Amino acid sequence: MSVATETAPASPVAAKRPGKRGLDRRPGLSRKLPYLLLAPAVLLELLIHIIPMLVGIWMSFVKLTKFFIANWSAAPWAGFNNYRVAVDFHNAVGEGLLKSFGVTVAFSLITLALAWVLGMAAAVALQPPFRGRSVVRTLFLVPYALPAYAGILTWNFMLQRDTGAVNHVIVDNLGLTSDRPFWLIGSNALVSLITVAVWKLWPFAFLTLMAGLQSIPRDVYEAAAVDGAGAIRQWRNITLPSLRPVNLVLVLVLFLWTFSDFNTPYVLFGNAQPPAGDLITFHIYNASFLTWNFGSGAAMSVLLLIFLMIVTGAYLIITGRRSRRA
Repeated sequence: MSVATETAPASPVAAKRPGKRGLDRRPGLSRKLPYLLLAPAVLLELLIHIIPMLVGIWMSFVKLTKFFIANWSAAPWAGFNNYRVAVDFHNAVGEGLLKSFGVTVAFSLITLALAWVLGMAAAVALQPPFRGRSVVRTLFLVPYALPAYAGILTWNFMLQRDTGAVNHVIVDNLGLTSDRPFWLIGSNALVSLITVAVWKLWPFAFLTLMAGLQSIPRDVYEAAAVDGAGAIRQWRNITLPSLRPVNLVLVLVLFLWTFSDFNTPYVLFGNAQPPAGDLITFHIYNASFLTWNFGSGAAMSVLLLIFLMIVTGAYLIITGRRSRRA
């Protein structure tokens, strides 16, 4: 009796094992995968930022007025004439841009300082644990969480001369003045602008500094207290040096945000901005869309971009040198 021999079936592991062609494909895919994942972000960056910026730079070199809106390619070449007009401080355009630049510098520095001081004070005050700390932290972050237009529009209603809540409290309740001041026109416009901007920005400073304080060990403060260091000395000798990397980034971000702020003056004042609240971004907007001279407005925008790049580069170089020395 003969026994038939059968071939043993291949094991499931061997059946699923990829062939030589599959092994050749995997290294190539692994090399391309990072670029495939970055491709959507790069594409969106090109469409949203890079291409519009390049178009704006091109617009600054042509006489793009209302007569050529329908056909941009027909706009005559202006060269550097738009830039010469913008920086000629003896004419109305250059003089207005220079005044707006001065207002923006004052607004940015004051807003940055106040937002940082309030954020630092709140972060230090809420660092020790106490009952209800999480609730207070949440309340402090409400201005940052609110949509910008909703918050600024509420301030617009509050700052109205006759029906606003600010004058109601100052004049009717506290009796600090007999006359109701104007907050959205005149010299008080800059005060209102700074107030709203600080209210909107200081929670971000608070959140950033609070996160930085979490990395400082409590043992350092306890050791300093044992050595007799008070709260102010601990803040000066422990908190500030430890938060130096955080502050370097925070100050730069706050300055760039405030200097290029457009939503706050636009929602607060509308199209008729007062001279005291004429921020440079709002000034460029009016120079472009009220006079329909987009070439001149684009040149101002490029000058603003160059200024911010110079300030950013100088700030990073100076702070980098100080960090290496320390």
